[in-house]
Amino acid sequence: MKASRLLASVSGVVIMGLLAGTAAAQTGPVAPASVTSDAVPTGPQTTGTTQGTQAGGGASTNGAGNSYAEDVVVTAQKREQVLIDVPQSVTVIGGEALERQQAFSFQDYAKLVPGLQLAQSNPGEARIVLRGINTGGVAATVATYVDETPFGSSSGQVNSAILAGEFDTFDVARVEVLRGPQGTLYGASSLGGVLKFVTTAPSSSSVEARGRASIEAVDGGDLSYMGSAVVNLPLSSTLAVRASGFYRDYGGYIDSVGTGGSDVARNINGSKSYGGRVSALFKPIDALSIRLTAILQNLNTDAASYVASDPVTLKTLYGGLTQSQYVPEYTNIAYRLYNGAADLDLGFATLTSSTSYSTSKESLRDDLTVQYGALLGLYDDATGPAADLGLIQHTDVERFTQEVRLASPASDTFEWLLGGYYNHEKGAILQRIDVYDQGTLTLSTLLPQLADIFTRSRYEEIAGFANGTLHLGPKFDLTAGGRYSHNDQDANQGGSGLLAPPTLSSASKENVFTWQVAPKFKFNERAALYARAAKGFRPGGPNIVPPNAPTDVRTYRSDSLVSYEVGVKAETPGRQFAIDIAAFHIAWKDIQLFAQIGDFGVNANGGKAKSDGVEFTATMRPTRGYTVSVNGAYTDAKLRDDTDPLIGGRDGDRLPFTPKYAVSVNEDYQWRIAGKTDVYVGGSLRFVGEQTGPYSPTAIALTGRQYRIPSYAVVDLRAGVDFGKFSIEAYAKNLTNSVGKTSVTGEGNVPFGALQTGVIRPRVIGLTLGAGF
Repeated sequence: MKASRLLASVSGVVIMGLLAGTAAAQTGPVAPASVTSDAVPTGPQTTGTTQGTQAGGGASTNGAGNSYAEDVVVTAQKREQVLIDVPQSVTVIGGEALERQQAFSFQDYAKLVPGLQLAQSNPGEARIVLRGINTGGVAATVATYVDETPFGSSSGQVNSAILAGEFDTFDVARVEVLRGPQGTLYGASSLGGVLKFVTTAPSSSSVEARGRASIEAVDGGDLSYMGSAVVNLPLSSTLAVRASGFYRDYGGYIDSVGTGGSDVARNINGSKSYGGRVSALFKPIDALSIRLTAILQNLNTDAASYVASDPVTLKTLYGGLTQSQYVPEYTNIAYRLYNGAADLDLGFATLTSSTSYSTSKESLRDDLTVQYGALLGLYDDATGPAADLGLIQHTDVERFTQEVRLASPASDTFEWLLGGYYNHEKGAILQRIDVYDQGTLTLSTLLPQLADIFTRSRYEEIAGFANGTLHLGPKFDLTAGGRYSHNDQDANQGGSGLLAPPTLSSASKENVFTWQVAPKFKFNERAALYARAAKGFRPGGPNIVPPNAPTDVRTYRSDSLVSYEVGVKAETPGRQFAIDIAAFHIAWKDIQLFAQIGDFGVNANGGKAKSDGVEFTATMRPTRGYTVSVNGAYTDAKLRDDTDPLIGGRDGDRLPFTPKYAVSVNEDYQWRIAGKTDVYVGGSLRFVGEQTGPYSPTAIALTGRQYRIPSYAVVDLRAGVDFGKFSIEAYAKNLTNSVGKTSVTGEGNVPFGALQTGVIRPRVIGLTLGAGF
């Protein structure tokens, strides 16, 4: 089916069904539920309503199903809007729903977002994929924001593709996922969309304090312990401070079992995540508000969560979750983010200023014993290692951003927004390859220093953007906008050692224009049809090559895509049923890939790709306190040209880490048993279809196809009792102990030709106690 027919057929069926459902809906007293009830949190919010109650210790509820629904307000278009009025595909997960589902990391809440996939084997090292927009490059295709702050790097020089900010979700107001390109309002590296953490603002209305403590047992592994707390203090009628903190110690569950002469050790992949947030809100007059925020988070991991797998079938080897550890690995990641935001009501418009400074630092040690040892004659499968080899790496990103916007008040005729943006980044990757005496971390004298090298980079961007919505009567709106961006980059590298490159430098400049057009027809306050066409881009940059290299390899261009989307958001008047469904066609060109051009390995622009699909979320409330939500995605994302042979992608190959089918079902029931005591039970089922792994000439030579990551299903259960000021919750994650695979790496670096595949956590049984007032 051609893309245009796909869009037309899906929208036509949905419109007819929902208009009929709206006309026949009950008008009498019903449970004022929402797309995702936060009194009974189940999953993503779609058409724009929620219940404003806090689940867990210190909860303020009116009984199951008795809280009044409120419209969900989001900032997807950089102004506050009811979700149903946003003419694009947005999923919103409320903070209370995240807590109820014990969802604090990417893998925990991916099941709640249609079309979102992860390639991950380490906390803090994740490649986020939306709508299939991914080919395994070094630069991100999904932008990460915290409130007004873009986090991570916009350039392709510092591994931004796998270093998306994995911020803990305790005490966030919501997570907004904007699907499709967001180049007009969010700029570079938002080809696939934006993942936005919206933190809870301080309140001067009342004192709040609450905390949570959890313990978990993971199948075949160590115990896990977690604690978190938040306090909100009104210091006066104009000033309030909110502070939160958390500590999570996750037990390991993967063993090193001595394969190929490796170490013997148990539960080597334990990890810790800890940090906090402090925010102050000052409103000296009604027209002015100033908010200052600081966020600190560390993610420390002892070893990656990957296991040895068969190179053809990707089935787990050696009878359990194992890997081959010669050099003990670790990954330590530190986030620091500081933001000052001010809003000034000028009457004719609101002036917004957001100033941010952030750093992302990663320190790691990777085990290279098999791969480099084989090259240097220090390893073979028959005898094991004569020495061990390890990579020490530091990746640092330092970023300053300034955005200024002027936005008109809400209007029933025309709303506009104008803005300017400045971004300055400094990046560095420092690498050292060491040879150790076998079985120790003592530097060996067998070889001199192999490599002690560096790459340093600078990225500077200035942009201007505008967006406007014209209301052509009470039912029809037209939104359009554009952004012009200029970036200036340079990079240099050098170092010492046997494998060190010469000292070299390079630079690039680029101008890019992106745009969006989105008409919307609103049938009534509960149903709307929209279409959207938009362009997104990812910056090009410099390649560090010798002066005698061909001119055309010294830089690479931005890649870009144009997305065409049509969707429906609707709910019945009593909110017993709601649906958000969108169909899309994406045309991607000049894809950034690693390539071999002559004697040089560089970033280069490849050919084209496309992605067609349908995403949906449906929520039903057949009775008071009972909610069922279903979300899913069909994504047909493929290359339309061969890549460089070094990459191994072929015309017609599916884009990596994008299943054709992914479906999740969430079900919750809550009822009141006495006084202020509520009880809830719930469960979730997620099915992820077969995926293609990273493009690989080795896989093609071995099997005639790319790596195929098997499908898997995950079942979660939860139950709890909320006594008002205290709560107790029990839960089980991955109840059936599914071995879901999330990534493929390690070609040539695992004994006996095996591969490394990232895995989800095995079965987890946990208990959480909450208290607050």
